[in-house]
Amino acid sequence: MLLVGLGAVSTTFIAGVHALRKKIAAPTGSLTQMGTIRLGKRTEGRSPLIRDFVPLAELDDLVFGGWDIFEEDCYEAARTAGVLDPALLEKIRPELQSIQPWTAVFDQQYVKRLSGSNVKRGASKRELADQVIDDIRRFKADNGLERLVLIWCGSTEVFMEESPVHQSLAAFEAGLDRSDPAIPSSMIYAYAAIREGIPYANAAPNLSADVPALTALAVQTGAPLAGKDLKTGQTLIKTIVAPGLKARLLGVSGWYSTNILGNRDGEVLDDPESFKTKEESKKSVLDYILQPDLYPTLYDDLHHVVRINYYPPRGDNKEGWDNIDLVGWLGYPMQLKINFLCRDSVLAAPIVLDLVLLLDLAQRAGMSGIQEWLSFYFKSPIHAPDIYPEHDLFIQLMKLKNTLRYLRGEELITHLGLEYYD
Repeated sequence: MLLVGLGAVSTTFIAGVHALRKKIAAPTGSLTQMGTIRLGKRTEGRSPLIRDFVPLAELDDLVFGGWDIFEEDCYEAARTAGVLDPALLEKIRPELQSIQPWTAVFDQQYVKRLSGSNVKRGASKRELADQVIDDIRRFKADNGLERLVLIWCGSTEVFMEESPVHQSLAAFEAGLDRSDPAIPSSMIYAYAAIREGIPYANAAPNLSADVPALTALAVQTGAPLAGKDLKTGQTLIKTIVAPGLKARLLGVSGWYSTNILGNRDGEVLDDPESFKTKEESKKSVLDYILQPDLYPTLYDDLHHVVRINYYPPRGDNKEGWDNIDLVGWLGYPMQLKINFLCRDSVLAAPIVLDLVLLLDLAQRAGMSGIQEWLSFYFKSPIHAPDIYPEHDLFIQLMKLKNTLRYLRGEELITHLGLEYYD
């Protein structure tokens, strides 16, 4: 398990896995550890745990390594993040202290509010990518590992769009040689992982592996891809509530969302260029769920506003406020207000665990390139260029479970139900 960024999300995930191994915590929030999957008809009563149904890697088999621009070991980084109870961290302190960050690929032009000294040096971005590949190969050899998964858990980079350097592998590698500014740090990690045939996921909203050059390379090397931007707090609630409003054909004239958070993520997003990356990710959700092109009278005039406010006293305890202006029967107005006081890294950690195990499963099943069935976990799911992304959480879950049924040769569930009444 390779992690880029050993901050709040990564240390909460790693600490959680060690706590689960010691049986001093429960895997709450993890579909792979607690979720079930229905097989066959409802009358058959077959609903095994997902981890008993498909051959997932065992938690005891996970080995952790990663990169960070700060030199703190995982124990000190977890204490700095302030997410988990210090008493819990003490119980797994030796395991966390054994994980020391490697020097990271970092350029402040892409994350302007951070700086650190534990950084790689190289004559070109190609050389930096080669250094990352060397780290990966050494980690694999030193630990006697069979398989690897790499996840970008680093900070949100500035907003970027596809450019000519992203359109083919030849153009991308030439861009690495000349250190093209359109190749940010996260893309260097993505390239290194995919070049090595390693499954890669992007937990942040920035442009990373979701460019033609890297998606084509992933098919060539057999690397599954997933991303981007973990669906945790406010957007998780949106993808639960919005499908229900649309299902009942209630109009939405406005959706105002604001967030308060004080962790390193909040500090990074205080920069307007990084915030734009996050804003694009969070705002696209409603457009695809509500489908204003199909329901113009209900959603075509929707005013969708997203705000993120950096407020240090909150730390990792994020607060999301949503005000939703609804339109009901005969045009009568209504309102729905949601206040979600959540812990961002606590919501993200089980997602990272699921992605590690399911991406590894996908590779062993011979699935390469974009894994749309893992859209369940992301705000901005990567997808084939000629289709729109699916954002409805419940459709996403159906796609995920049907993919697992397909892999095991079980009947797909359509929820038609007519066979019960024939």
